[in-house]
Amino acid sequence: MEMTVKEGSLELSATRKLVVSSLLVGVAVVLSPLYFPFGPTKCYPFQHMVNALAGVLLGPWWAALVAVSASVIRNLTGTGTLFAFPGSIPGALAVGLAARFLPARRRAFGALFEPLGTALVGAYLASTLVAPAVGRSVATSALVVAFGASSVPGSLLGFALILLLQRVSILASARSLA
Repeated sequence: MEMTVKEGSLELSATRKLVVSSLLVGVAVVLSPLYFPFGPTKCYPFQHMVNALAGVLLGPWWAALVAVSASVIRNLTGTGTLFAFPGSIPGALAVGLAARFLPARRRAFGALFEPLGTALVGAYLASTLVAPAVGRSVATSALVVAFGASSVPGSLLGFALILLLQRVSILASARSLA
């Protein structure tokens, strides 16, 4: 339950990771009215910002949990679509995995991997699994463009926030903690 500083990086207990995850889900849901429509999808740059923060700060599995939780809540409240799942989970995992394998002093750069997971893997999953399930036909290339237009600014914003948190010494260093 306690937070310790170890080797210049922030270590969080499972309880604190749950609290940080919940806060990030809340941010994603509160900012969910800010989106742009693209065909049957709604593109949320702030979800990608949250994915970038969660992946770097909490690791891949916690980041995926944040993405799933925010997607479920957005769907239940009517602000999301089923495309939220493939549009957020792969990006969160990509950030978390990239941050895990980057050197500690470079972990913040993991945030920039979010578009790879979202625009490439997520767009493919959305066009081949979700679109047919909801009775729509959407080209993968169209979703790559839409998801990229959403995830690139979101990941850059997340990256900037991580650097800002480091600069004001809230984070000793951005480190994947899983």
